[in-house]
Amino acid sequence: MIKLHKNDYQLPHLELLAKQVVEGTLVGLHKSPFHGYSAEFLEHKIYVPGESTKFVDWKLYARTDKLYTKKFEDETNLRAHFIIDNSSSMHYPIRKGFDIEHLNKIQFSVLATAGLMEILKRQRDAIGMSIYSDTYEFYAKEKNNPKHHRMLLNRLEQVLNDTKPQKTTETYRYLHEIAENIHRRSLIVLFTDLWEVRQNKTELFEALRHLKYNKHQVILFHVFDYKTEYSFDFPNKATKFVDIEHGTHLNIYPQQFKEAYEKAVADYFKQIKESCYKYKIDYIPVDIALGFKPVLVPFLLAK
Repeated sequence: MIKLHKNDYQLPHLELLAKQVVEGTLVGLHKSPFHGYSAEFLEHKIYVPGESTKFVDWKLYARTDKLYTKKFEDETNLRAHFIIDNSSSMHYPIRKGFDIEHLNKIQFSVLATAGLMEILKRQRDAIGMSIYSDTYEFYAKEKNNPKHHRMLLNRLEQVLNDTKPQKTTETYRYLHEIAENIHRRSLIVLFTDLWEVRQNKTELFEALRHLKYNKHQVILFHVFDYKTEYSFDFPNKATKFVDIEHGTHLNIYPQQFKEAYEKAVADYFKQIKESCYKYKIDYIPVDIALGFKPVLVPFLLAK
């Protein structure tokens, strides 16, 4: 078991942990099919005998009876932009230090992001990042050099050490801002728990549609703690529940509300899934207790 506490947590540890996550999860899997995903079609050119037929436009051939190949502006690198919700609800469950076997949502999201970045770095793909809470905390455009990668890891480390209380957010507002910053076709990866948007679902999905406006592919990792946030599994005794974003509290016996809570949450998750399907957004619910395979494998297999 790896246990890192904030007093001795340094950047190299995050980079090493990311490599460990990738190597431990993806043993035996092929490289990402995203490689070359962002190549943008530029024009057709006449096929020259002897050239590879890989990029022959067979549909055009069927219409014209002539062979043409597709010419691309950029045939090598993917552009990926990671978006992390850093509101206070993402810091649940409250943890002291850093124990990779008992992560909260923000720790899980940061390490998962670092792992995905490691995959993309090996392919020399360009990586950008946005972090938001009650403000648009951080933005970096897509680049693929080592200095930029280290800078992003350093910023992720700062998120791990960030304990500012009661940071609310309106995800849809910042997604619109982020969408305006990403001009070239990219893979956009969002980590959020979506708890603050229960009353703003319409606005959220309009913002996600905005992210897809320039033909971006969007993957939404919906992170949550299944045991407590989905199944409401608490001891049946008087318990004080505190909203870590607003500070309000409620004293209840959990079993009295368990059935109604579970139904409401299941309905909410279903609405999110159906809306993502409607807008062709890859929706992946992720229980943070299950490790990183539910994140890394769908990332590699998404189309």
